[in-house]
Amino acid sequence: MLFSGSSKKIISKFYSFELLEVCIHRVRSCSSIRFIKSKYVCVFDKSALKFSHQQRLFRTSAVSCGQIVQFKLSDIGEGITEVTVKEWYIKEGDSVSQFDSICEVQSDKASVTITSRYDGIIRKLHYNLDEIAYVGKPLVDIEIDASKGVAPEEDVVETPPMSHEEHTHQEIKGHKTLATPAVRRLAMENNIKLSEVVGTGKDNRILKEDILNYLAKQTGAILPPSPKAEIIPPLPKSETLPAAPKDKARKIPVPVSRPIVFSGKDKTESVTGFHKAMVKTMSAALKIPHFGYCDEIDLTQLVQLREELKPLAQIRGVKLSFMPFFIKAASLGLLQYPILNASLDESCQNVTYKASHNIGVAMDTEQGLIVPNVKNVQVLSVFEIASELNRLQSLGSAGQLGTNDLTGGTFTLSNIGTIGGTYTKPVILPPEVAIGALGKIQVLPRFNGKGEVFKAQIMNVSWSADHRIIDGATMARFSNLWKSYLENPASMLLDLK
Repeated sequence: MLFSGSSKKIISKFYSFELLEVCIHRVRSCSSIRFIKSKYVCVFDKSALKFSHQQRLFRTSAVSCGQIVQFKLSDIGEGITEVTVKEWYIKEGDSVSQFDSICEVQSDKASVTITSRYDGIIRKLHYNLDEIAYVGKPLVDIEIDASKGVAPEEDVVETPPMSHEEHTHQEIKGHKTLATPAVRRLAMENNIKLSEVVGTGKDNRILKEDILNYLAKQTGAILPPSPKAEIIPPLPKSETLPAAPKDKARKIPVPVSRPIVFSGKDKTESVTGFHKAMVKTMSAALKIPHFGYCDEIDLTQLVQLREELKPLAQIRGVKLSFMPFFIKAASLGLLQYPILNASLDESCQNVTYKASHNIGVAMDTEQGLIVPNVKNVQVLSVFEIASELNRLQSLGSAGQLGTNDLTGGTFTLSNIGTIGGTYTKPVILPPEVAIGALGKIQVLPRFNGKGEVFKAQIMNVSWSADHRIIDGATMARFSNLWKSYLENPASMLLDLK
């Protein structure tokens, strides 16, 4: 190592020998170290140590041995160009491995968990919470080992939503789903998100049967019954669960209490997430000429039937509400009136009749109004519909419904009665052509065939249809058929397949 005479004097005068030891150590560990101050430059290299000029004070800065990769947000489908960052699972300086969760983002259709495709250290988060992230733009900067290298194309986009990484590492709110590699591979091969499958194994582990059952619901295929899905015979009357008292105390609605904060200023918020989707959908719905039709349904027999079946459903781990019966009856009616399960193109020149009955159910969640749909209702039993509804409601409450759950609907039912009200005017969800809104069930006096007054369980229904292709008579006939199935539940057995 060579020094000029003046440089040797400067070093001996202003720096101790320990500084040289530190410098030599850094020279050995890195290919190049630069000490810079103003216009005077000192460069240490493995082969030589040279000073370009005398200088009293030095500042050091080491060249990083790692490579910074910009991890960009990829296209997550459905024409989505922007998402809202809802939660970060990491922070700057954290170490991450491949498939670790980075963040959760929400589009106007669904929530998606983004996972890492690199091993490295997080150096920069490009967005704060609730900020808008754009497809194709950097999401985070990750420092990786330069010796491993990165393919140029991997720098451009983040893992696609249905790629191998996502299937083998699906997560809900940052928690890994439990599944064996064979089950994960089966899900990947069939393009299924593990986060959308309800596990029936220990600790909610996803089994092979769960994947096959989920696949059958999506494709309409009928699989042989699994040993775990065997039908349990009803319990003897002496062992049946105690029936709830008939005269239940009237429920008084409790107002939602929120702390009152008076800031004295107006507040402006951006329309994001599901609210943004509602703006688009309802604006498009204004172009549809709506036709309305209302009626009342006597659900007395259905209420009795449900009370008998509820204990059996509970034993099988499913909560049985009235909605599965409403959905199945609607599907049977759509078989007779397929025009209600159709769509009209934008030019109003072609009508497409949908083969699958993907019946949507409007849900009120913390994120806003969402309408997931039960796929292929025409091949599902009432119990299977109830099981699928339980899954959708669980994911909806957690804000984890996938894009597949929220798209592809062909007909919709809105159970506004769970909140209150009798009649309403539902708005059609394009490109669908019909929707029904169900009011609350009330105990009201009615007359039987003999003119005697009896206590009846009455529910009101309000239908809306696209009057461009559906006339009033068709809507009324469909409603009458749907009504007959619900007022006489046993009649559904005649048309079940």
